[in-house]
Amino acid sequence: MVVSVLSSSVAIFASPSSWIESSAVDQCHQVAALPGMHHVAGMPDLHPGKGAPIGAAMTSSVLYPFLVGSDIGCGIAVFPIKLKRVVPEKLAARFPDLDVPDPAFFDEADVPGGWTDSLGTVGRGNHFVELARVDTVFDSEHAGRLGLAARDLVLIVHSGSRGLGEQILRAHTEVHGAGPAADPAAYLAAHDDAVRWGSLNRRVMAARVADALGASCEPPLVDECHNSVERRDGLYLHRKGAANGDGRDVLIAGTRGTPSFLVAGHAGADAGWSVAHGAGRKMSRADALRRGKAKHTVEELRRTPVGSLVVCGDRQLLFEEAPTAYKRIEQVVGDLVEHGLATKVVSTVPIVTYKTVRR
Repeated sequence: MVVSVLSSSVAIFASPSSWIESSAVDQCHQVAALPGMHHVAGMPDLHPGKGAPIGAAMTSSVLYPFLVGSDIGCGIAVFPIKLKRVVPEKLAARFPDLDVPDPAFFDEADVPGGWTDSLGTVGRGNHFVELARVDTVFDSEHAGRLGLAARDLVLIVHSGSRGLGEQILRAHTEVHGAGPAADPAAYLAAHDDAVRWGSLNRRVMAARVADALGASCEPPLVDECHNSVERRDGLYLHRKGAANGDGRDVLIAGTRGTPSFLVAGHAGADAGWSVAHGAGRKMSRADALRRGKAKHTVEELRRTPVGSLVVCGDRQLLFEEAPTAYKRIEQVVGDLVEHGLATKVVSTVPIVTYKTVRR
């Protein structure tokens, strides 16, 4: 579906049966009406955010930091890992406390911007570290190139730039609000530091978890951020909750109790060269908390329908991040495939999903 808005256009890559809130579509149109905006592409995981849609790629002649948001460089990396025995209860108990940094796993000289605060920590919200198993192989040739086969184990790490990205956005909004970047080059330099920081953060966490589980940490097979802006064809391509789908492999996260899908992206300009980044919320956190408490117990949410365990000491977060708060990942990925934006490579199922050990 493509709709013209003044001199720009909005395209939503979702089937009629997909859950897309009207408020999210309204936000796409609001963004499309911004000065300099050329095109807004909504992914099938599209949902409303604070002032701008999440699950969208937005192309403009003007750089708008608020369209990237505070968690610059947030993304998902996939690391191969080998373990001799897989007993979820024992492995869950061995995960390190990823709310607290461990300087033993990084060299301060290698940290972008010198920002060592919170490096190697996962954060809250929808961030997680997950031990998962490759389930279905859809494209054996592509999976083979990645070194993946059915029943292989992987670590999936979803996090971003923590306080660094928030500091960068605040420095802009305190002066310019939701307006354009006054000095695009300066913003991009800080942004690029945060993107590199987010990638390093995911690698440090993978190393910490692998070490705690008695395994070695391998380089990531996939590492794509989904909150970023880049120069493309003379314009600024903003991505908020959308990953680079231009010939890139992307892990599209499901929920704690459903599969995730590693896909090969081949999106074009009409989709902002992007693919979805996850299942996408269908409930606000407040609604998920209210409805979840009426339907589930805490223990039900710590043992998922696929038999995996969730490490989360924060009971409120357990309800806010319940699988029922999200759209069906199969529908989201199916829409990408139907619109020619991606091809499925493998699916993974969770074994242990770490959120936080703290209340």
